Amino acid sequence: MGRNAAYTSRMTSVACALLIGLVILRDASAHAEEQSQGQEEQESKEEQQEATDASKLEREFNDPLTTLPQFFFQDAYTPANYGTDAQTNRLIARAIIPRIPRFSLFPFVQLIRPTFSLVTVPEGRGTATRTEFGDMQLFDFAVLPGSSKETGFLWGAGPVFSFPTATDKTAGQGSWQAGPGVAAIYKNIPGILLGGLVQNPISFAYTSPDRKPTSTLLIQPIVVAHIGWGFYLKSADATWAVNWHRHSATTIPLSLGIGYVRVRDGLPPINLFVTGEWMAYRQFAPVAPQTTIRFGMTVAIPGWRWWD
Repeated sequence: MGRNAAYTSRMTSVACALLIGLVILRDASAHAEEQSQGQEEQESKEEQQEATDASKLEREFNDPLTTLPQFFFQDAYTPANYGTDAQTNRLIARAIIPRIPRFSLFPFVQLIRPTFSLVTVPEGRGTATRTEFGDMQLFDFAVLPGSSKETGFLWGAGPVFSFPTATDKTAGQGSWQAGPGVAAIYKNIPGILLGGLVQNPISFAYTSPDRKPTSTLLIQPIVVAHIGWGFYLKSADATWAVNWHRHSATTIPLSLGIGYVRVRDGLPPINLFVTGEWMAYRQFAPVAPQTTIRFGMTVAIPGWRWWD
């Protein structure tokens, strides 16, 4: 009886151990499954958040009234021109510097945007070219009353300037220019940015007597559409130019391109794009781009802001 009792006791202990082991394994499996599901949900949330961040950044990178500080670089290569066999190029560097008021003395958000360029221009109707620094442009806009993040409509206005910094007369207009500018943006359609930038610099002083007066209406339509996974389509790089003087040049190009926004942990967001441009209409423009390919990159600096 004692032997049977001991045997029964051992068997009971083994059964209890097996039962406890099964319970532990079941709990561990359930815990692992919960962890896996939690990790998948967290990754899904992170992917959704990244997609949302990328969609917002797509609009910020293409918005002329953005308060996101950034550096913009673009190379516009023109393999075919009207009026010359030369292939031309324009390298552009630009900064967007927001001034956000801390006090109400000047309650408007101010956006300062200087633009510098290095241009390769034709020397005649042949293939010869030369590379020089071009003129510098600057606008200083204030975001005006009526703008609202709730309605998605923002508009701003301010002066625009052009400075004759070109190192050769073929690389610039050779005049000091100033004039009005206005921009308007609508963001309340999910995944879509609509708007435009209008400027009209007018010459008032010249670097030499042979320079002609200029007054040019510059219109830049902006359409950006989110695709997904950080990619977007845009038509936002072409600028229509209408010169007000008699028998002066008018050019209307059309552009279409694709861009990609990369959100990086611990690093500034980056925007890459490539755009094709075609001259749809020209008048009184003996030399003008026919087709242009633009390669660009924008780097955001979210923590860099200029306060009052």
